[in-house]
Amino acid sequence: MGTAFTSADILLPEKTDMEKWAVAACDQYTAEPEYWARVEKRVGDSPSTLGLILPEVYLEETDVDRRIDRIHDNMKKMLADGIFKEYKDAMIYVERVQSDGMVRKGIVGALDLEEYDYHAGSTSSVRATEATVPERIPPRLKVREGALIELPHVLVLIDDENQTVIEPCERVKRDAKPIYETKLMEGGGRIKGWLLDHPAKRSVLSSLEKLGDNDDFNRKYGLKDFPTLLFAVGDGNHSLATAKEYYERLKAANPGKDFSHHPARYALVEIVNLHSPAIRFEAIQRIVKDVDPQKLLEAAKKKLGLSDEFTGQRFIAVFQGREQLWHIHDKTSELSVGSLQDFLDDYVAENGGKVDYIHGADVVRQLTKRENTIGFILPDMQKSELFPTVIKDGALPRKTFSMGHAADKRFYMECRKITE
Repeated sequence: MGTAFTSADILLPEKTDMEKWAVAACDQYTAEPEYWARVEKRVGDSPSTLGLILPEVYLEETDVDRRIDRIHDNMKKMLADGIFKEYKDAMIYVERVQSDGMVRKGIVGALDLEEYDYHAGSTSSVRATEATVPERIPPRLKVREGALIELPHVLVLIDDENQTVIEPCERVKRDAKPIYETKLMEGGGRIKGWLLDHPAKRSVLSSLEKLGDNDDFNRKYGLKDFPTLLFAVGDGNHSLATAKEYYERLKAANPGKDFSHHPARYALVEIVNLHSPAIRFEAIQRIVKDVDPQKLLEAAKKKLGLSDEFTGQRFIAVFQGREQLWHIHDKTSELSVGSLQDFLDDYVAENGGKVDYIHGADVVRQLTKRENTIGFILPDMQKSELFPTVIKDGALPRKTFSMGHAADKRFYMECRKITE
């Protein structure tokens, strides 16, 4: 039967300074151009994934098309220069030491995009955990449309409480040396990767198949006749959605062509276990700029039935150095963040203002000292809520949670060809 996850023909550079090769995900540090300037200076002329990605901090720059052309040229040159070694039919067991010292374990392989649907109401075995914002796909699509290779920063979660899939792969360390090992720049910790042998790969696929058994799945979550959700996209959903969109457009442009083995049908990802102690969910906070804070808060009181009487949903409103805890009585979502986001979307559409998404309560407190700015500090989402909520209610509101700090996001390392 199988699942959506499989092995891939993976490219890794040879005779390269791997610390300069690996850089953080393109959708991080979007408000810190100085971060990317430091990375560029550090990399210099060395082969690096920096030359193969478009950091989103540059999306609004006037030279964005030239940057994309340069990315495509860099891909062609690296392939022509033969800097890569290709590992055929490969899976890579990864151990990432995060900035907090925790070790996040994962397996890099390919995900079948035929089994992935990011749209609302999806019942596919691979689903988005957060609402996909359509306007975020086109700029990414420009990069992928002319790309010869892809680089993954997508982390896909499995709900494997008994640690049957990823954790047993640790035994590969007894018999093999890492195929890469390096410190990661800018406080990113360290990373090692081992090539899995054939028995280990078979074990991974067999364990995933058992984890995805539909009868067991329904019993696990107290459901009846629900389709299995085996893979939940925890990080990098818009990048995976872009790969899906590219693949669907390719099929539409070539009616009658057999795409069953086309490399664009798959996307390189890393699967990780939701139950890993290294996986921590942190709330993504909100600030709203260019508004009257008091007027917005009064509107929220009416729309959401705010009071200081305890309920399950809550947030702290912050402006001009003042903080107050509010409880939501008229919820519009199963999560605090969803009810708040519904209100903010409607309010900004009618009254103006700009919503920004912020990591860290202290940052919210600092930014809301400015005039005409109000912030909202939300409770962290519990990991145990993720799969049941996505199964029953669909994708969560956008920017619901973050899987750790920016420095701990997946760094680009492996590559894969996506053209025939």
